[in-house]
Amino acid sequence: MALTIDTLRRLNEYITGVMDRADHHGQSVNEIALAIAGAIIWKDTDEDVQVRTYSGQTANVLWMTIRGNRYALAYNHQNETIELRERTIQGQVIASITNTRPISELKRIFNQL
Repeated sequence: MALTIDTLRRLNEYITGVMDRADHHGQSVNEIALAIAGAIIWKDTDEDVQVRTYSGQTANVLWMTIRGNRYALAYNHQNETIELRERTIQGQVIASITNTRPISELKRIFNQL
């Protein structure tokens, strides 16, 4: 089930949850996750952002639409990366993102969407 992120309060709650989980389980993405949140706000203008829920809590999957194209962002536990994928969480990987990726490169990735 998906939850629509349609207010700043919901966005804050979601980002806080992601940051808490990243600090606990995903130290390889705990810094870049904040920059990704900014990039989503910068680029997603077509539709509301949606996030996956599990047992009533938000999870580490987000869907956004940029210029009419839908993308998914999901945490890959095996690779310890955040993956940007085309359309769905099973879609083609556009980028695998960790704390080692420079912000300038993250900007380039999102600017090309």
